[in-house]
Amino acid sequence: MDYQKEYQKWLASDALTAEEHAELEAIKDDPKEIESRFYGPLEFGTAGLRGTMAMGLHHMNLYVVRHATQGFANVICAEGEKAKEKGVAICMDCRLHGMEFARAAAEVCAAAGIKVRIFDALRPTPELSFAVRHYGCQAGINVTASHNPKEYNGYKVYWEDGAQLPPQHADAIARELEKIDIFTGIKTMPYDEAVKAGMITVMGQETDEAFLQEVMAMVTDTSAIPAVADSFKLVYTPFHGCGHKLVPEALKRAGVKHLLCEPQQMVIDGNFPTVKSPNPENPEGFYLAVELAKANDVDFILGTDPDSDRVGIMVRDKDGEYKVMTGNQTGVVLLDYLLGAMERTGKLPKNPVALKTIVTTEMARAVAESHGAKSYDTFTGFKFIAEKKNALEGSGEGKVVFSYEESYGYMLGDYVRDKDAVTASLLLTEMAAYYYAKGMTVLDAYQALCEKHGFYGEKTHNLVMPGLDGLADMAKLMKSLREAPPAEISGVKVVQFKDYADGSVVDCATGGKTAMELSGSNVLRFELADGTSIIVRPSGTEPKIKVYILTKGKDAAERDVNVKKYGEWVDTLKK
Repeated sequence: MDYQKEYQKWLASDALTAEEHAELEAIKDDPKEIESRFYGPLEFGTAGLRGTMAMGLHHMNLYVVRHATQGFANVICAEGEKAKEKGVAICMDCRLHGMEFARAAAEVCAAAGIKVRIFDALRPTPELSFAVRHYGCQAGINVTASHNPKEYNGYKVYWEDGAQLPPQHADAIARELEKIDIFTGIKTMPYDEAVKAGMITVMGQETDEAFLQEVMAMVTDTSAIPAVADSFKLVYTPFHGCGHKLVPEALKRAGVKHLLCEPQQMVIDGNFPTVKSPNPENPEGFYLAVELAKANDVDFILGTDPDSDRVGIMVRDKDGEYKVMTGNQTGVVLLDYLLGAMERTGKLPKNPVALKTIVTTEMARAVAESHGAKSYDTFTGFKFIAEKKNALEGSGEGKVVFSYEESYGYMLGDYVRDKDAVTASLLLTEMAAYYYAKGMTVLDAYQALCEKHGFYGEKTHNLVMPGLDGLADMAKLMKSLREAPPAEISGVKVVQFKDYADGSVVDCATGGKTAMELSGSNVLRFELADGTSIIVRPSGTEPKIKVYILTKGKDAAERDVNVKKYGEWVDTLKK
């Protein structure tokens, strides 16, 4: 693509406002900035779009949203009149321009003859997945950038099962977008006109209530919270986002009496004024919640990200310090609790299954198997987890009781097909109350699991490679590791090299090659002689390569040594 030509096309368009024209005029003498904005469109993948908000083809703005929606609308229309009547559910989070982008998407869908159900205000991502299933929609659109910094927005698309779009439909949209002019190829129907014509229906409290009924039905041990309600306390923060309403409501309905919501972060604000990053993976964002917990003698803290699909926890240790539990640790202890609670209450189904991603701790498999459950791996992303759940349950091979990934995402129940921080927050609180009654914290429960199953350790390293040069550097690193995989890492032999692109497994001692179940993703995995796995993959949403260390030690000290020494090898990849 000729970026200067594309830049001039945008400058000449009468679709832009005076302010938008001025933004583009301001960069006319900066060819590098022009190139970064117009060298190509944001790539439309199975996660949709995500980028910083600015004018240009490679950013999130009204024109890019309309363009993407026209492509998606064409794919829906190709399914026939029934698909258009089933329609699309549309949601947004707390991001700047969220409602504006959501309404723009609704206007394009309505013009294409596709019925729309749009939320009256921001809602948790899992409620969008629920709405698609609950109302029998053909598809869903969610304007969200999840946990990214405030400069970002995004556009996620869902299909009729409530899961993010399968690859074949994402590819179909990408093909459509190549044919559609971003200014002249879009048809819209004014929002108010579409509402009057019955093409747009607004969703509100009735959908919240239907969703909450499903959430509350997921309580496993109904006595756990009421038994300690007079003394059990917790602090909750939504990080200025979508969890502010439904998470506290679910906890109160479950019987929590002493719920302390961090007041500054309960304020909806897409600028995220109290945090550098609204990501529960970053412990520094919890500082206000920790202050509130200390002032009120609270052991347990919950925090959900801006679109409330991910949840992180902090737990007070025996020294009175608040410790972050990683997504791997939280998922393992919750899995163990749920399987145990289901056994105690007679709710454990036949052939129980736990799902996790390839980069999630192997401790989950050990925990699942200790309860007689099977564990399966999928690629990273809940669309793959949803796909596996549908396949296992559709064939009668197993009933999925819990799914999770290391980046603080948990899926429970049958009413959503995506990460769900509302339900996860409820069950994490039930679990914390259960251990509280035993004089334990969730951290204590995790330590007990380590003593039982081994001292697993995980660490994710992010090799950030921004800009055009970064894309080339990322491709170069993956190519180098694929074509010349290391024979040893930190002095430990690599015994197997797995390439998930073609599903090949190479035995490094013999050179023999076999195939594994999973294939079709740009991911490399090195299995080491000491049982450690190191996984390398480009991020699907950010300009970085993620390197995952999954290791184990005979005790905590050996585990920590392993994590450190393999981390030092990862550092050499940056050079």
